[in-house]
Amino acid sequence: MKKNNNYISVVVSVHVICILLILLASCVTRISTKKDTGVFVDKIEGLSKDFIMGVDISSILSLEESGVIFKNEEGKPTDIFKVLKNHGVSSIRIRVWNNPFDDNGRGFGGGNVDIDRAIEIGKRAAKEKMSVMLDFHYSDFWADPAKQEVPRVWQGMGIDDKAQALYEYTKESLQKALNAGVHVEYVQIGNETTGSFCGEKNWINIAKLMKQGSRAVREVSKEKKKDIKIVLHFTNPEKDGEYERYVQILQKQKVDYDIFASSYYPYWHGTVENFSSVLAKIKELSGKDVMCSEFSYFYTYDNADDFGNTISKETICDKPWPATVQGQTTAICEVINATYAAGGMGFYYWEPAWIGVPGSTYDERSKLWEQYGSGWASSYASIYDPSDAGKYYGGTSWDNQALFDFEGKPLASLKAFNLLRTGAVTDCAPDAVEE
Repeated sequence: MKKNNNYISVVVSVHVICILLILLASCVTRISTKKDTGVFVDKIEGLSKDFIMGVDISSILSLEESGVIFKNEEGKPTDIFKVLKNHGVSSIRIRVWNNPFDDNGRGFGGGNVDIDRAIEIGKRAAKEKMSVMLDFHYSDFWADPAKQEVPRVWQGMGIDDKAQALYEYTKESLQKALNAGVHVEYVQIGNETTGSFCGEKNWINIAKLMKQGSRAVREVSKEKKKDIKIVLHFTNPEKDGEYERYVQILQKQKVDYDIFASSYYPYWHGTVENFSSVLAKIKELSGKDVMCSEFSYFYTYDNADDFGNTISKETICDKPWPATVQGQTTAICEVINATYAAGGMGFYYWEPAWIGVPGSTYDERSKLWEQYGSGWASSYASIYDPSDAGKYYGGTSWDNQALFDFEGKPLASLKAFNLLRTGAVTDCAPDAVEE
Protein backbone atom coordinates (compact mmCIF):
# COMPACT_ATOMS: atom_id res chain seq x y z
CA MET A 1 0.00 0.00 0.00
CA LYS A 2 2.88 2.31 0.81
CA LYS A 3 4.39 1.54 -2.58
CA ASN A 4 1.10 2.41 -4.29
CA ASN A 5 0.89 5.68 -2.38
CA ASN A 6 4.38 6.55 -3.56
CA TYR A 7 3.37 5.68 -7.10
CA ILE A 8 0.27 7.85 -6.87
CA SER A 9 2.33 10.72 -5.43
CA VAL A 10 4.79 10.47 -8.31
CA VAL A 11 1.99 10.44 -10.89
CA VAL A 12 0.32 13.43 -9.26
CA SER A 13 3.62 15.26 -9.12
CA VAL A 14 4.29 14.57 -12.80
CA HIS A 15 0.82 15.85 -13.69
CA VAL A 16 1.35 18.99 -11.62
CA ILE A 17 4.72 19.59 -13.26
CA CYS A 18 3.18 19.11 -16.71
CA ILE A 19 0.42 21.56 -15.93
CA LEU A 20 2.97 24.07 -14.65
CA LEU A 21 5.08 23.58 -17.78
CA ILE A 22 2.04 24.16 -19.99
CA LEU A 23 1.17 27.32 -18.07
CA LEU A 24 4.77 28.49 -18.24
CA ALA A 25 4.89 27.82 -21.99
CA SER A 26 1.68 29.78 -22.39
CA CYS A 27 3.12 32.67 -20.41
CA VAL A 28 6.37 32.56 -22.40
CA THR A 29 4.29 32.71 -25.58
CA ARG A 30 2.48 35.73 -24.23
CA ILE A 31 5.76 37.31 -23.14
CA SER A 32 7.00 36.77 -26.68
CA THR A 33 3.87 38.47 -27.93
CA LYS A 34 4.55 41.20 -25.41
CA LYS A 35 8.00 41.70 -26.82
CA ASP A 36 6.53 41.95 -30.29
CA THR A 37 4.10 44.66 -29.25
CA GLY A 38 6.35 45.86 -26.45
CA VAL A 39 3.68 47.73 -24.55
CA PHE A 40 0.08 47.63 -23.35
CA VAL A 41 -2.23 49.71 -25.54
CA ASP A 42 -6.00 49.92 -25.14
CA LYS A 43 -7.97 50.32 -28.37
CA ILE A 44 -9.81 53.61 -28.85
CA GLU A 45 -13.21 52.57 -30.08
CA GLY A 46 -14.41 54.37 -33.16
CA LEU A 47 -11.14 56.22 -33.76
CA SER A 48 -11.49 57.69 -37.24
CA LYS A 49 -9.07 56.67 -39.96
CA ASP A 50 -8.78 60.38 -40.71
CA PHE A 51 -7.56 61.23 -37.20
CA ILE A 52 -4.09 62.71 -37.66
CA MET A 53 -1.26 60.72 -36.10
CA GLY A 54 1.54 63.21 -36.48
CA VAL A 55 5.06 64.03 -35.30
CA ASP A 56 7.23 67.14 -35.50
CA ILE A 57 10.76 66.17 -36.55
CA SER A 58 12.03 69.59 -37.59
CA SER A 59 15.57 68.90 -36.33
CA ILE A 60 16.01 65.81 -38.55
CA LEU A 61 18.31 67.21 -41.24
CA SER A 62 20.76 68.64 -38.71
CA LEU A 63 20.75 65.37 -36.76
CA GLU A 64 21.56 63.35 -39.87
CA GLU A 65 24.22 65.87 -40.93
CA SER A 66 25.77 65.39 -37.48
CA GLY A 67 26.03 61.64 -38.04
CA VAL A 68 22.93 60.38 -36.24
CA ILE A 69 21.72 57.12 -37.81
CA PHE A 70 18.15 55.93 -37.37
CA LYS A 71 17.25 52.26 -37.50
CA ASN A 72 14.30 49.93 -37.77
CA GLU A 73 13.21 47.52 -35.03
CA GLU A 74 15.79 44.97 -36.16
CA GLY A 75 18.54 47.53 -35.67
CA LYS A 76 19.25 48.03 -39.40
CA PRO A 77 19.89 51.59 -40.63
CA THR A 78 16.65 52.78 -42.25
CA ASP A 79 15.25 56.08 -43.46
CA ILE A 80 13.40 57.55 -40.50
CA PHE A 81 10.44 58.58 -42.64
CA LYS A 82 9.90 54.94 -43.60
CA VAL A 83 10.15 53.89 -39.94
CA LEU A 84 7.59 56.51 -38.92
CA LYS A 85 5.20 55.58 -41.73
CA ASN A 86 5.41 51.89 -40.83
CA HIS A 87 4.53 52.77 -37.24
CA GLY A 88 1.34 54.57 -38.19
CA VAL A 89 2.50 58.19 -38.46
CA SER A 90 0.41 59.98 -41.10
CA SER A 91 1.60 63.61 -40.92
CA ILE A 92 4.82 65.58 -40.38
CA ARG A 93 4.82 69.00 -38.73
CA ILE A 94 7.74 71.27 -39.65
CA ARG A 95 8.61 74.58 -38.00
CA VAL A 96 9.70 77.33 -40.37
CA TRP A 97 11.90 80.26 -39.39
CA ASN A 98 12.42 83.23 -41.69
CA ASN A 99 16.22 83.36 -41.54
CA PRO A 100 17.90 81.27 -38.80
CA PHE A 101 21.43 82.10 -39.98
CA ASP A 102 23.92 84.84 -39.23
CA ASP A 103 25.49 87.05 -41.90
CA ASN A 104 28.16 84.39 -42.51
CA GLY A 105 25.60 81.64 -43.08
CA ARG A 106 26.14 79.96 -39.72
CA GLY A 107 22.96 78.40 -38.36
CA PHE A 108 21.28 79.30 -35.09
CA GLY A 109 20.47 75.66 -34.27
CA GLY A 110 17.28 73.73 -33.62
CA GLY A 111 17.59 72.26 -37.11
CA ASN A 112 18.34 75.60 -38.88
CA VAL A 113 14.93 75.25 -40.51
CA ASP A 114 14.15 77.94 -43.05
CA ILE A 115 11.63 77.33 -45.84
CA ASP A 116 14.22 75.60 -48.05
CA ARG A 117 15.13 73.07 -45.38
CA ALA A 118 11.46 72.65 -44.50
CA ILE A 119 10.81 71.75 -48.14
CA GLU A 120 13.63 69.20 -48.06
CA ILE A 121 11.97 67.56 -45.06
CA GLY A 122 8.55 67.82 -46.67
CA LYS A 123 9.67 66.13 -49.89
CA ARG A 124 10.90 63.14 -47.89
CA ALA A 125 7.56 62.98 -46.12
CA ALA A 126 5.82 63.06 -49.51
CA LYS A 127 7.74 59.97 -50.63
CA GLU A 128 6.02 58.10 -47.80
CA LYS A 129 2.67 59.68 -48.65
CA MET A 130 2.54 61.68 -45.43
CA SER A 131 0.87 65.07 -45.21
CA VAL A 132 2.70 68.13 -43.91
CA MET A 133 1.87 70.98 -41.56
CA LEU A 134 4.05 74.03 -42.15
CA ASP A 135 4.44 75.78 -38.80
CA PHE A 136 5.42 79.40 -39.51
CA HIS A 137 6.94 81.01 -36.41
CA TYR A 138 7.35 84.37 -38.17
CA SER A 139 10.63 84.78 -36.34
CA ASP A 140 14.27 84.02 -37.09
CA PHE A 141 14.39 81.58 -34.18
CA TRP A 142 12.18 80.05 -31.48
CA ALA A 143 8.73 81.57 -30.96
CA ASP A 144 6.95 80.48 -27.79
CA PRO A 145 5.14 82.12 -24.85
CA ALA A 146 8.42 83.59 -23.59
CA LYS A 147 9.48 85.22 -26.85
CA GLN A 148 7.92 86.26 -30.13
CA GLU A 149 10.67 88.26 -31.80
CA VAL A 150 10.15 89.88 -35.19
CA PRO A 151 12.43 88.63 -38.01
CA ARG A 152 15.47 90.89 -38.46
CA VAL A 153 14.46 91.94 -41.97
CA TRP A 154 11.08 93.21 -40.66
CA GLN A 155 12.48 95.09 -37.68
CA GLY A 156 11.44 98.75 -37.58
CA MET A 157 8.47 98.23 -39.89
CA GLY A 158 5.10 99.74 -39.06
CA ILE A 159 2.24 97.32 -38.61
CA ASP A 160 0.83 97.76 -42.13
CA ASP A 161 4.20 97.18 -43.81
CA LYS A 162 4.86 94.21 -41.56
CA ALA A 163 1.45 92.71 -42.37
CA GLN A 164 2.17 93.06 -46.08
CA ALA A 165 5.61 91.49 -45.66
CA LEU A 166 4.10 88.59 -43.72
CA TYR A 167 1.48 88.07 -46.43
CA GLU A 168 4.08 88.01 -49.21
CA TYR A 169 6.45 85.75 -47.28
CA THR A 170 3.69 83.26 -46.45
CA LYS A 171 2.37 83.18 -50.00
CA GLU A 172 5.79 82.77 -51.62
CA SER A 173 6.88 80.10 -49.12
CA LEU A 174 3.70 78.07 -49.51
CA GLN A 175 3.82 78.27 -53.31
CA LYS A 176 7.45 77.16 -53.24
CA ALA A 177 6.63 74.15 -51.04
CA LEU A 178 3.70 73.03 -53.16
CA ASN A 179 5.67 73.49 -56.40
CA ALA A 180 8.36 71.22 -54.92
CA GLY A 181 5.84 68.44 -54.36
CA VAL A 182 5.31 68.81 -50.60
CA HIS A 183 1.85 67.59 -49.53
CA VAL A 184 0.98 70.65 -47.47
CA GLU A 185 -2.45 70.12 -45.90
CA TYR A 186 -2.11 72.46 -42.92
CA VAL A 187 -0.47 75.84 -42.42
CA GLN A 188 0.06 77.13 -38.90
CA ILE A 189 0.02 80.91 -38.57
CA GLY A 190 2.27 81.55 -35.57
CA ASN A 191 3.54 79.28 -32.82
CA GLU A 192 2.21 79.17 -29.25
CA THR A 193 0.68 82.61 -29.56
CA THR A 194 -0.37 83.81 -26.12
CA GLY A 195 -0.70 87.57 -26.28
CA SER A 196 2.31 88.40 -28.44
CA PHE A 197 3.18 87.56 -32.02
CA CYS A 198 5.94 88.60 -34.42
CA GLY A 199 7.00 91.44 -32.12
CA GLU A 200 3.45 92.73 -31.56
CA LYS A 201 1.83 92.76 -28.12
CA ASN A 202 -1.72 93.97 -28.67
CA TRP A 203 -4.46 91.89 -30.22
CA ILE A 204 -5.52 94.43 -32.83
CA ASN A 205 -2.08 94.24 -34.43
CA ILE A 206 -1.75 90.50 -33.82
CA ALA A 207 -5.08 89.89 -35.55
CA LYS A 208 -4.04 92.09 -38.48
CA LEU A 209 -0.93 89.95 -39.01
CA MET A 210 -2.85 86.68 -38.63
CA LYS A 211 -5.43 87.79 -41.17
CA GLN A 212 -2.72 88.50 -43.73
CA GLY A 213 -1.21 85.07 -43.17
CA SER A 214 -4.65 83.50 -43.63
CA ARG A 215 -5.27 85.54 -46.77
CA ALA A 216 -2.07 84.19 -48.29
CA VAL A 217 -3.06 80.59 -47.53
CA ARG A 218 -6.57 81.03 -48.99
CA GLU A 219 -5.19 82.56 -52.17
CA VAL A 220 -2.66 79.79 -52.71
CA SER A 221 -5.27 77.14 -51.90
CA LYS A 222 -7.54 78.57 -54.60
CA GLU A 223 -4.69 78.93 -57.05
CA LYS A 224 -3.51 75.32 -56.52
CA LYS A 225 -7.02 73.93 -56.06
CA LYS A 226 -6.09 72.44 -52.70
CA ASP A 227 -8.06 72.51 -49.46
CA ILE A 228 -5.30 73.70 -47.11
CA LYS A 229 -6.49 74.18 -43.54
CA ILE A 230 -5.38 77.20 -41.50
CA VAL A 231 -4.21 76.45 -37.96
CA LEU A 232 -3.85 78.91 -35.08
CA HIS A 233 -1.75 77.60 -32.21
CA PHE A 234 -2.00 78.47 -28.51
CA THR A 235 -0.75 77.09 -25.22
CA ASN A 236 -1.41 77.10 -21.47
CA PRO A 237 -4.80 75.35 -21.59
CA GLU A 238 -4.65 75.11 -17.79
CA LYS A 239 -5.31 78.85 -17.43
CA ASP A 240 -9.01 79.14 -16.74
CA GLY A 241 -10.85 81.19 -19.34
CA GLU A 242 -7.80 82.06 -21.47
CA TYR A 243 -8.75 79.99 -24.51
CA GLU A 244 -12.31 81.25 -24.39
CA ARG A 245 -10.91 84.80 -24.42
CA TYR A 246 -8.77 84.03 -27.47
CA VAL A 247 -11.79 82.66 -29.32
CA GLN A 248 -13.79 85.77 -28.56
CA ILE A 249 -10.96 88.03 -29.74
CA LEU A 250 -10.54 86.07 -32.96
CA GLN A 251 -14.27 86.29 -33.62
CA LYS A 252 -14.40 90.00 -32.90
CA GLN A 253 -11.38 90.69 -35.12
CA LYS A 254 -12.77 88.40 -37.85
CA VAL A 255 -9.64 86.26 -38.12
CA ASP A 256 -10.06 83.51 -40.71
CA TYR A 257 -8.96 80.03 -39.58
CA ASP A 258 -10.09 76.39 -39.52
CA ILE A 259 -8.36 74.72 -36.57
CA PHE A 260 -7.71 75.85 -32.99
CA ALA A 261 -4.59 73.94 -31.94
CA SER A 262 -3.14 73.60 -28.47
CA SER A 263 0.10 72.41 -26.97
CA TYR A 264 -0.29 70.05 -24.04
CA TYR A 265 2.70 69.22 -21.86
CA PRO A 266 1.47 67.55 -18.66
CA TYR A 267 4.43 68.92 -16.68
CA TRP A 268 2.96 72.42 -16.90
CA HIS A 269 -0.53 72.27 -18.41
CA GLY A 270 -2.74 70.53 -15.88
CA THR A 271 -4.56 67.21 -16.04
CA VAL A 272 -5.52 65.27 -19.14
CA GLU A 273 -9.15 65.49 -18.08
CA ASN A 274 -9.00 69.28 -17.94
CA PHE A 275 -7.25 69.45 -21.30
CA SER A 276 -9.99 67.35 -22.89
CA SER A 277 -12.68 69.49 -21.29
CA VAL A 278 -11.05 72.71 -22.53
CA LEU A 279 -10.72 71.40 -26.09
CA ALA A 280 -14.37 70.31 -26.15
CA LYS A 281 -15.45 73.72 -24.84
CA ILE A 282 -13.38 75.55 -27.47
CA LYS A 283 -14.72 73.37 -30.26
CA GLU A 284 -18.27 74.24 -29.26
CA LEU A 285 -17.59 77.94 -28.65
CA SER A 286 -15.59 78.58 -31.82
CA GLY A 287 -17.30 76.20 -34.22
CA LYS A 288 -13.81 75.21 -35.41
CA ASP A 289 -11.91 71.95 -35.39
CA VAL A 290 -9.47 71.39 -32.52
CA MET A 291 -6.29 69.39 -32.12
CA CYS A 292 -3.30 68.72 -29.89
CA SER A 293 -0.39 69.98 -31.96
CA GLU A 294 2.42 69.46 -29.43
CA PHE A 295 2.90 66.80 -26.77
CA SER A 296 5.74 64.71 -25.39
CA TYR A 297 6.65 62.65 -22.34
CA PHE A 298 9.87 61.16 -21.01
CA TYR A 299 10.67 57.43 -20.84
CA THR A 300 13.92 57.69 -18.87
CA TYR A 301 15.91 60.10 -16.71
CA ASP A 302 19.12 59.23 -18.55
CA ASN A 303 20.85 61.89 -20.64
CA ALA A 304 22.23 61.18 -24.12
CA ASP A 305 24.57 64.14 -24.62
CA ASP A 306 25.40 65.61 -21.18
CA PHE A 307 23.42 68.74 -21.99
CA GLY A 308 20.78 69.23 -19.30
CA ASN A 309 17.34 67.79 -20.05
CA THR A 310 14.19 69.86 -19.71
CA ILE A 311 12.72 67.14 -17.48
CA SER A 312 15.09 65.36 -15.12
CA LYS A 313 14.67 63.48 -11.87
CA GLU A 314 15.30 66.72 -10.01
CA THR A 315 12.80 68.79 -12.00
CA ILE A 316 9.92 69.92 -9.81
CA CYS A 317 6.81 69.52 -11.94
CA ASP A 318 3.88 67.20 -12.47
CA LYS A 319 4.93 63.73 -13.62
CA PRO A 320 1.69 61.77 -13.91
CA TRP A 321 3.22 58.67 -15.56
CA PRO A 322 6.37 56.70 -14.66
CA ALA A 323 9.70 57.22 -16.43
CA THR A 324 9.42 54.03 -18.49
CA VAL A 325 8.61 53.13 -22.07
CA GLN A 326 5.24 51.88 -20.87
CA GLY A 327 4.72 55.14 -18.98
CA GLN A 328 5.49 57.10 -22.13
CA THR A 329 3.14 54.86 -24.13
CA THR A 330 0.31 55.31 -21.64
CA ALA A 331 0.83 59.07 -21.76
CA ILE A 332 0.52 59.10 -25.57
CA CYS A 333 -2.56 56.90 -25.49
CA GLU A 334 -4.35 58.91 -22.82
CA VAL A 335 -3.70 62.26 -24.51
CA ILE A 336 -4.79 60.99 -27.93
CA ASN A 337 -7.90 59.52 -26.30
CA ALA A 338 -8.58 62.83 -24.52
CA THR A 339 -8.16 64.75 -27.78
CA TYR A 340 -10.45 62.39 -29.66
CA ALA A 341 -13.06 62.42 -26.89
CA ALA A 342 -13.17 66.21 -27.17
CA GLY A 343 -13.96 65.95 -30.86
CA GLY A 344 -10.35 66.65 -31.86
CA MET A 345 -9.08 65.85 -35.33
CA GLY A 346 -5.46 65.05 -34.62
CA PHE A 347 -2.33 64.84 -32.48
CA TYR A 348 1.34 65.66 -33.05
CA TYR A 349 4.21 64.39 -30.90
CA TRP A 350 6.94 67.00 -30.60
CA GLU A 351 10.51 66.10 -31.71
CA PRO A 352 10.43 62.30 -31.13
CA ALA A 353 13.75 61.91 -32.98
CA TRP A 354 15.80 64.59 -31.22
CA ILE A 355 18.41 62.29 -29.70
CA GLY A 356 22.05 63.04 -28.92
CA VAL A 357 24.67 63.36 -31.64
CA PRO A 358 27.79 61.13 -31.83
CA GLY A 359 30.88 61.95 -29.82
CA SER A 360 32.75 60.55 -26.85
CA THR A 361 33.18 63.95 -25.20
CA TYR A 362 31.09 67.05 -24.72
CA ASP A 363 33.55 69.06 -26.83
CA GLU A 364 33.20 66.65 -29.76
CA ARG A 365 29.41 66.91 -29.64
CA SER A 366 29.57 70.68 -29.20
CA LYS A 367 31.45 71.02 -32.50
CA LEU A 368 28.61 69.19 -34.26
CA TRP A 369 25.93 71.34 -32.59
CA GLU A 370 27.77 74.44 -33.74
CA GLN A 371 28.52 73.24 -37.25
CA TYR A 372 25.19 71.64 -38.12
CA GLY A 373 22.65 73.21 -35.76
CA SER A 374 21.71 69.88 -34.16
CA GLY A 375 21.50 71.33 -30.65
CA TRP A 376 18.69 73.54 -29.41
CA ALA A 377 20.83 76.61 -30.12
CA SER A 378 24.32 77.46 -31.33
CA SER A 379 26.47 80.31 -30.12
CA TYR A 380 25.74 82.09 -33.41
CA ALA A 381 22.15 82.64 -32.28
CA SER A 382 23.43 85.21 -29.79
CA ILE A 383 23.11 87.97 -32.40
CA TYR A 384 19.34 87.41 -32.41
CA ASP A 385 18.61 86.01 -28.96
CA PRO A 386 21.42 87.19 -26.65
CA SER A 387 19.60 86.73 -23.33
CA ASP A 388 18.71 83.05 -23.81
CA ALA A 389 20.41 81.25 -26.72
CA GLY A 390 23.42 83.53 -26.35
CA LYS A 391 23.98 82.28 -22.79
CA TYR A 392 22.62 78.73 -22.72
CA TYR A 393 23.34 77.38 -26.21
CA GLY A 394 24.15 73.68 -26.53
CA GLY A 395 22.69 70.25 -27.25
CA THR A 396 19.28 68.68 -27.03
CA SER A 397 17.30 68.86 -23.81
CA TRP A 398 14.72 66.47 -25.27
CA ASP A 399 16.59 63.18 -25.79
CA ASN A 400 14.82 61.45 -22.88
CA GLN A 401 11.45 62.36 -24.41
CA ALA A 402 12.22 60.88 -27.83
CA LEU A 403 10.47 57.85 -29.29
CA PHE A 404 13.84 56.45 -30.36
CA ASP A 405 16.51 55.19 -27.98
CA PHE A 406 19.92 56.82 -27.77
CA GLU A 407 21.18 54.56 -30.58
CA GLY A 408 18.44 55.60 -32.99
CA LYS A 409 16.30 52.47 -32.68
CA PRO A 410 12.51 52.95 -32.28
CA LEU A 411 11.10 52.45 -28.82
CA ALA A 412 8.05 50.26 -28.36
CA SER A 413 6.10 53.44 -27.53
CA LEU A 414 6.26 54.44 -31.20
CA LYS A 415 3.93 51.51 -31.91
CA ALA A 416 1.10 53.25 -30.09
CA PHE A 417 0.12 55.13 -33.25
CA ASN A 418 -0.82 51.86 -34.93
CA LEU A 419 -1.97 49.91 -31.91
CA LEU A 420 -4.50 52.48 -30.73
CA ARG A 421 -6.70 51.38 -33.61
CA THR A 422 -6.46 47.68 -32.73
CA GLY A 423 -5.40 47.43 -29.11
CA ALA A 424 -2.69 45.14 -27.73
CA VAL A 425 -3.11 43.30 -24.43
CA THR A 426 -0.89 40.63 -22.88
CA ASP A 427 -1.03 38.86 -19.55
CA CYS A 428 2.60 38.16 -18.72
CA ALA A 429 4.34 41.43 -19.31
CA PRO A 430 7.87 42.04 -18.01
CA ASP A 431 7.88 44.38 -15.03
CA ALA A 432 8.25 48.05 -15.87
CA VAL A 433 10.34 49.71 -13.19
CA GLU A 434 10.69 53.46 -13.00
CA GLU A 435 14.28 54.58 -12.87
